[in-house]
Amino acid sequence: MTDPSKNGTKTLGIKLPPGLHAQFSLVAQLDGINLTVAILRAVEQYVAHKQAEPDFAKRAAQALAEIEEEAAARKAAIEGLFGNTSPEVPEAAATATDESSKAEAPKPTRGRRTPDKE
Repeated sequence: MTDPSKNGTKTLGIKLPPGLHAQFSLVAQLDGINLTVAILRAVEQYVAHKQAEPDFAKRAAQALAEIEEEAAARKAAIEGLFGNTSPEVPEAAATATDESSKAEAPKPTRGRRTPDKE
């Protein structure tokens, strides 16, 4: 069981109907525990119960795949914003690309700039 007194815990507020709260409080009192410990035990039991379901692993794997897809799309979007090259591109290829773009770039001119013709 997880110790709720350790750092790194999250606070959860729940609303219970009055009758269920009274029963829950009484059961916790009869067990000699406070409501925080009783809630923690209930949540741990719920998670264990869900993990034992036959399709749980499949659903978890599907959720993980969706998370990875979203992360890859966000990463690509951020890289696109800054024009980053993929880490798989060898450094020599990136340098060659940089050198060819320098050769093709027009030289700056002095004086007035003329508008582009349409």
